[in-house]
Amino acid sequence: MKCQSCADKIKSNLQDSEGIDSVKVSFDKGIVLVKTSLPSSVIKEKLEAEGNIAVLNGYGNEVGEINRTTVTGPSTSAVAMVGGNVGYSSSKIQGVIRFIQANEVCVIDGTIDGLSPGLHGLHIHECGDISKGCESVGDHFDLKGNRRHGGPEDDDNNRHTGDLGNIKAGDNGRAVFRFKDQLLKVWDIIGRSVVVTENQDDLGKGQHPLSVINGNSGSRLACGIISRSAGLFENTKKICACDGVTIWDERNKPLAGPGRRTVSDKQHSTPQACSAF
Repeated sequence: MKCQSCADKIKSNLQDSEGIDSVKVSFDKGIVLVKTSLPSSVIKEKLEAEGNIAVLNGYGNEVGEINRTTVTGPSTSAVAMVGGNVGYSSSKIQGVIRFIQANEVCVIDGTIDGLSPGLHGLHIHECGDISKGCESVGDHFDLKGNRRHGGPEDDDNNRHTGDLGNIKAGDNGRAVFRFKDQLLKVWDIIGRSVVVTENQDDLGKGQHPLSVINGNSGSRLACGIISRSAGLFENTKKICACDGVTIWDERNKPLAGPGRRTVSDKQHSTPQACSAF
């Protein structure tokens, strides 16, 4: 973004949308900062609908003005890649779920494709081990050791900490969601996993014996390990250290594997850790 008219057009288009509180543009940093209650995938689609190319550079709470940095402290942003090349899926389910700690609540923001239309359970599980798919991630994560499964509206004595209720997929198989949870804390779930189930979670209110265990929500369709991610202004990366791919090209490449590298990338032969966010 190099011209004021481009910035004005983006701000005008976004600010006219319900659910967007403010839009700020920084030419020197090359970012658009959006304060919104909408899922991040919706904002990305709105930006690209005008012919722009957009990648998510950071996600979290705004601290100060656009040219300031975030306050250091416990990790407040996390991300899980569900299915695809990084997580696990029993079919073609894939998506991204982000977590942000906003004071006393955790905001869960995600987009998942490949689901059957309708409601599907969403849970945090205790282990980040997907070596045997979603069967090796353990039980529902719970800080208090409750035996009873519940829903996100229940208190901490009547639910597991990781009981997040349901997400809803449309006729196209896509679930786009953003909601808040009072019990979940980002620093407690990094290294654990998130799971999407085959059926609707009955929130522990059903008559089936599994209702109080897992909401009788069926098999575990897809899962992903929850990792720390960059918050606002924390990601200064312009180019990926592992193979020389810029963040703009990175969006069109797989996260790993032969398809990631091009002929021009081959001079970057030293493997290094590389974050996608």
